[in-house]
Amino acid sequence: MTDVTIYTTPGCKFCKKTKRFFKSNGIEYNEYNVAEDKEAREEMMEKSGQKGVPVVDVEGYDEIIVGFEKGKLEEALNL
Repeated sequence: MTDVTIYTTPGCKFCKKTKRFFKSNGIEYNEYNVAEDKEAREEMMEKSGQKGVPVVDVEGYDEIIVGFEKGKLEEALNL
């Protein structure tokens, strides 16, 4: 199983869309709320260079995915 991490904030519609995409494809993931978790926020910004969410890190995929990028998510997850 591939390790998938998503960095989110509670009111983010693209975060919710990404999580729905994961659920509809049976993808398990680790979620970090960067509005409340300072360490996760710093980790996310270090990985992505971004403050915006969602940020998705898929183990073994060379790129950090920022925003809801369905095509990149499908490629990263081999869907």
